[in-house]
Amino acid sequence: MKFSDVTTHTTGQSISSAWRVPFVVATAGTMVLGAVQPALTQAPEFGCGGEHFVASWAASPTDSITPLDASGGAVPMTVNNQTFRMVITPHLGGTQLRVRLTNRFGLTPVTFDTVSVGDQVSGAAAANIAPVLFDGKSSATLAAGADVLSDPVPFTVASFGPLAVSIHVADPVGPPTKHWNSNATSYYSPAGSGDLTGQSDPARFTSTTNSWFYVNALDVLAPAQTRAIVAFGDSITDGFVGTTAVAVPADRAVADTNGRYPDLLQRRLDAARIPLSVVNAGIGSNRLLTSGEPLLLGPSGLSRFARDALEQAGVSGVLVQEGINDLGLPPQADAASMIAGYQELITTARRHGKKIWIGTLLPASDAVVNGVTLAPRSETDRQQINTWIRNQTLADGIVDFDAALRDPANPAVLQEVYASPDRLHPNPAGYRAMAETIQLSMLEGSRSPAC
Repeated sequence: MKFSDVTTHTTGQSISSAWRVPFVVATAGTMVLGAVQPALTQAPEFGCGGEHFVASWAASPTDSITPLDASGGAVPMTVNNQTFRMVITPHLGGTQLRVRLTNRFGLTPVTFDTVSVGDQVSGAAAANIAPVLFDGKSSATLAAGADVLSDPVPFTVASFGPLAVSIHVADPVGPPTKHWNSNATSYYSPAGSGDLTGQSDPARFTSTTNSWFYVNALDVLAPAQTRAIVAFGDSITDGFVGTTAVAVPADRAVADTNGRYPDLLQRRLDAARIPLSVVNAGIGSNRLLTSGEPLLLGPSGLSRFARDALEQAGVSGVLVQEGINDLGLPPQADAASMIAGYQELITTARRHGKKIWIGTLLPASDAVVNGVTLAPRSETDRQQINTWIRNQTLADGIVDFDAALRDPANPAVLQEVYASPDRLHPNPAGYRAMAETIQLSMLEGSRSPAC
């Protein structure tokens, strides 16, 4: 592992007050990570002139403090000698992979004693299990706030072929850093059950969760022309479908279907044989300007943009669709503040040599959350923001999600055929409409810059 492969950053929690990157201390069998001076992750070690690592899957960390996942299931508040089997679905295939693990919102250091990756067979059953190493060692200790990137692992990854990433934590620690709404079923064993990372048998993985614990990215070795696009935003990018007027709990019927708009966009790119991977950096309830309280809402989009989007392996562009929560959750932002925020994102992307596209905000004036409780002011600001997005020339392009999903008879609400019960989030048909309104040629043009 190279020094540049490990990063820590400001999280918005009290555990960290400055951007940091770690130092590495190798002990007998464990790599230990702590924090030193600010820096950005450097380019993948294979460079862009030949094969290089490209992000195939990602999930932005949200918090470590919420006791329930998005579907209402319990989240462990302590971890003690147990194994987590996280099921993830990569978008890009390849013959080598590397895994990124995180303790970004941990309150204390955590040691990942053993890590493995395998093909999910069904449920918690796995096959073709391979060990994942860190600087040649089986374990890694992460300081609070740190991420770690594994060594390359020879492993055949299939596009949309689900993988089981298994993580054993032996020593007692506090709640795990997680991505709150995975829209996927993962598994973990009870406290005291020991190291099950090499076990194919699912029997001892007795608990399920609709969150992803500890794992936050997977890269694959890809041809020179392959790049990644990051879909950056809130719960709409995250693929949330609510079951009630107040959204929660999440609709379990959409779990494990890979029906988020970035998933469906990936299917379109694959069908068109365009060598782009789409990874998801959406966080439920996330806001562009303000970090979440409680932190399940995540750090603000502005503060996490570099970490969650620009630092993904092989990224060439970012598609942003974020802002409805800024208008609907206190302290409510106005159009001028939001426009300034988008301009800052554009400037940051440009500084890093990346393309950026902005999506218009979907209507929500008849939603209980972000809608009727704040109407009509939030709708006025939304219209002003969308007008600016459509007319500005700073970004590399726009996607008019609003025009695709709004009700022609009442542009302040979603079309019934596209609305979930909360009237804020699209339903599966709505997410498909979002994916289909994106011009593939616009994204394909992002492959020319260096990654």
